[in-house]
Amino acid sequence: MKIKFFAVGGTIDKVYFDQKSTYKVGEPGVHDILKEANVTFEYECESIMHKDSLDMTRKDRKVVHDRIKADGNRYIIVTHGTDTMVETARVLQAIPDKVIVLTGSMQPARFKASDAEFNIGTAVAAVQTLPPGVYIAMNGQIFEPGKVKKNWEQNRFEEI
Repeated sequence: MKIKFFAVGGTIDKVYFDQKSTYKVGEPGVHDILKEANVTFEYECESIMHKDSLDMTRKDRKVVHDRIKADGNRYIIVTHGTDTMVETARVLQAIPDKVIVLTGSMQPARFKASDAEFNIGTAVAAVQTLPPGVYIAMNGQIFEPGKVKKNWEQNRFEEI
């Protein structure tokens, strides 16, 4: 089973930019996470865009949709910003016959105290075991796009 990772940006890929504590979306961190974890499954990583999810437009979501739909892989993980992850997941629900799991992090993957590795691991387990559909893997749980929201105050995802 080959897992295809698509990166679209978000906090998971943010890097420290300057002395003003400014962050920019950098190169995808998922490859380094998988390499350090010494995974034995086959995978491929591709970057679609480098955007904070708050800056994503309807056109951006269509680009993500079209790229994933056209890809020949059945098992897909999308690293995405947490603020609008649910909206993108809803757009991806139109893609049949693939297992698509979106994940991200509340802290950049490059930070020592980041949830990125845990969320990537949860997404990897989910994509290998769930039936075709679109899911969100955050905070150790798997959610359906229409049944989840980000709790901004507690900085986590919750079922609704």
